[in-house]
Amino acid sequence: MPWRTDSVNFELIVFDWDGTLMDSEARIVTCIQAAFRDLGLPEPVREVARDVIGLGLDEAMERLLPTGEAELRAKVVVQYRRHFLGGDQSPSELFPGARETLDWMTEQGYRLAVATGKSRAGLNKALDETGLHGVFHATRTADETFSKPHPQMLLELMDELGARAGETLMIGDTEYDLQMANNAGVRSLAVCYGVHEPGRLLACKPLACLDSLWAIRDWLSARQAN
Repeated sequence: MPWRTDSVNFELIVFDWDGTLMDSEARIVTCIQAAFRDLGLPEPVREVARDVIGLGLDEAMERLLPTGEAELRAKVVVQYRRHFLGGDQSPSELFPGARETLDWMTEQGYRLAVATGKSRAGLNKALDETGLHGVFHATRTADETFSKPHPQMLLELMDELGARAGETLMIGDTEYDLQMANNAGVRSLAVCYGVHEPGRLLACKPLACLDSLWAIRDWLSARQAN
């Protein structure tokens, strides 16, 4: 997708976490499948399990168990958290260029935030594992407010950090991220190395669809030069 440039200068950059900054797909999928097995339920295939990455756990289980009772979905959530927070060893690392890109953004004076479908406990675990606790000015998780694609996470972050919608950029790898941005009146960048395919992302009309974190840095640098 061609880059679109305009005169807007972004002040606040909000990142999704899973699939955007961290390559955590395998870990999430294996924990979902393990939770289903624990309860004697047919486990979702990888493609189905990965499609709900980005949603809050309650919303994800509504999609994975649309005909299930709320009590059963709640039990699956408990088992998922037990696996995810209890030491699942599936690979889960930052994508190449994540730390360098965040450091560069900080040097350039951008304020940085995270809006994620993870729980607060899950995000704190990831921040501890990566040493990125001090990088972000604010964070929001799906158990603290409405899940994506509802705009509340973005609205709260903008309010907390004193940023206007026109000064805010949302970066994510799923249509849920981009729909949240649209619902909040915020512009977005899509990354096409994560969970959702480019066609789904482009349908949400991001400013660009980029193939790496390094490309985000280049895209922002090109805007600064105009």
